[in-house]
Amino acid sequence: MSNHYPCPVCGAASALLDVVDFNKSCEEQRGVFLPLSGAPIYYALCPVCGFCHAPEIAAWPLEEFERWIYNDGYAAIDPDYLQTRPVNNAASLVSMFGHRALPIRHLDYGGGSGLMSRLLTQAGWQSASYDPYVDRDMQVGQLGRYDLITAFEVFEHVPDARQLMADLRSLLAPDGVILFSTLVSDGHIQPNQRLTWWYAAPRNGHISLYSRESLATLAQHHALRYASFSEVFHAFIDNVPPWAAHLFGGL
Repeated sequence: MSNHYPCPVCGAASALLDVVDFNKSCEEQRGVFLPLSGAPIYYALCPVCGFCHAPEIAAWPLEEFERWIYNDGYAAIDPDYLQTRPVNNAASLVSMFGHRALPIRHLDYGGGSGLMSRLLTQAGWQSASYDPYVDRDMQVGQLGRYDLITAFEVFEHVPDARQLMADLRSLLAPDGVILFSTLVSDGHIQPNQRLTWWYAAPRNGHISLYSRESLATLAQHHALRYASFSEVFHAFIDNVPPWAAHLFGGL
């Protein structure tokens, strides 16, 4: 295995940081530990933008992701993804935008079964869902453009950060907003230190771990601005539309 890899975000040389067992999962935060698999997964860290990634898994074809990660055992290591998370996210969006969202077009990118989008549609939104793993017969170019794109718990799963951003940018209407969630690594991942952060979880498919600097770099490459509301909730924007002005203050 090589010791250096091009950073998928900024292109700088990333050096290997640490190795973890494939069965390291996010459920360890709740005290649930899977048996060791014996399969080593290496993570590399970019010294320029702070992006941390698992290059070997990132090179897998789709079939390998389905075989090893997004299989029948996935619900055991992410029990919230089927219902709890989409239900809560739909309620949060309705609370966040209220009547302002009713005239706009919304896309939930990486929406899995589409539950969140269906709940928003029931609340009067013009909402659609697209997931590259689920909607394989549909290409991004067929989807049109949207005023609001959400991508909750998506970024950390995607092996090609630049392609993800290119897809999202192509789907974004002028003066649109991308709202997304991913836990940033600032303070959690450091050079020359073991990778013990619970969010670095190959069994969950968490193979792309972002610093705020790496997210800002992605935004800049696509002529967008990066805004962060918290350690987990972020946005990419161009010009702030009136329906989202209450979120961004003076931006």
